[in-house]
Amino acid sequence: MADQGIGVDWQQVADEVFTGVAEWRVQHPRATLLEIEQELDVRLSGLRARLLQDLALRSRQADVGALPGPERPRCPDCGEPLAARGKKVRRLTTTHNREVALSRSYAVCPRCGRGLFPPG
Repeated sequence: MADQGIGVDWQQVADEVFTGVAEWRVQHPRATLLEIEQELDVRLSGLRARLLQDLALRSRQADVGALPGPERPRCPDCGEPLAARGKKVRRLTTTHNREVALSRSYAVCPRCGRGLFPPG
């Protein structure tokens, strides 16, 4: 499955995870079920974070300025449609302490001035 121009192909990342797990297992033939599970979770968490990041970046909400007025997120304080004020990178930490970087519109309420990254 190609990821339509957002970074590395998901299948390639998944293949690297699967190959890495198989190599780890060969190197740890006496690993317990718990140790195998923990290693698998750590390795899959990288793939999970990558998928999460790419899917979030595909959200229409990532570019507030491209949305028609009625579809724009609204200010949680006064309800006014938000206006885009450029893009910024927001870094978030997921499960297993994996970081995702989201380049998203920073939005400001034209009425009350509140600034925020819209959800989505």
